[in-house]
Amino acid sequence: MRMRPTLSWTPTEELPPAITDLEPVAEALSTGGVLVLSGAGISTESGIPDYRGEGGSLSRHTPMTYQDFTADAQARRRYWARSHLGWRTFGRARPNAGHRAVAAFERRGLLSGVITQNVDGLHQAAGSEGVVELHGSLERVVCLSCGASSLRRELARRLEEANPGFAPVAAAINPDGDADLTDEQVGDFCVVPCTVCGGTLKPDVVFFGEAVPPQRVEHCRTLVRDAASLLVLGSSLTVMSGLRFVRYAAQAGKPVLIVNRDLTRGDRHAVARIALPLGAALTTVAVELGIALNDGTT
Repeated sequence: MRMRPTLSWTPTEELPPAITDLEPVAEALSTGGVLVLSGAGISTESGIPDYRGEGGSLSRHTPMTYQDFTADAQARRRYWARSHLGWRTFGRARPNAGHRAVAAFERRGLLSGVITQNVDGLHQAAGSEGVVELHGSLERVVCLSCGASSLRRELARRLEEANPGFAPVAAAINPDGDADLTDEQVGDFCVVPCTVCGGTLKPDVVFFGEAVPPQRVEHCRTLVRDAASLLVLGSSLTVMSGLRFVRYAAQAGKPVLIVNRDLTRGDRHAVARIALPLGAALTTVAVELGIALNDGTT
């Protein structure tokens, strides 16, 4: 039985204070073997909001859950109408300095891997290779009946044809690609079926309340086990899907470093939390290590 998702978290203990000294991050990277775990906060500078930071979308938006999507046809209609609109914004997003720095660290051979909780594909767009997409990707669509996989851009074309003139103005776009629309704006939006079997299509992402595939979890555990240290970038670690790897690393005696402006659920497991904007922080570390980003920064 799947559990309802954890959408918020309140500290129940006094957590260690944050610092602004980037030396621990630079030292870990210079040693090598760093595993990156990134969250929504690394993409905010690309125009994609996060859930829980300042102005985060959870203050006005409840993400789609797996339970609602699979049980309610009207919920699916709302989701696909909103996601179809939000997809256009996601398609325009470009990697920022944080993504470029991670890719540069990888090119230099300082990283053992990258795990991302994001579904936006921006790490890959910046040049990172072998990224483990913990929660899947909005680039793909899967049929819940036959399992057929297809590209999101093809679904977008079909939805455009099925809904000519659909162009409402969204109040906001959320980290999962879901735009804020009223029921009136959604209207009678037409959802299209799987072209193979006529079944229900779902984005190839892990919704809130849905389990991450066990083989993906085990692969990430192996990456943590083989890493020298874990560097968390822009994640509140509120949901267990990411927090478990922080706990696993700490239990294995591996240093955990977190760069996030706000408190995180993993702070007590970390040797340090650096409270600085990610793009500037990682660029500063790259400069200190003499590493060029792909925008010419050295």
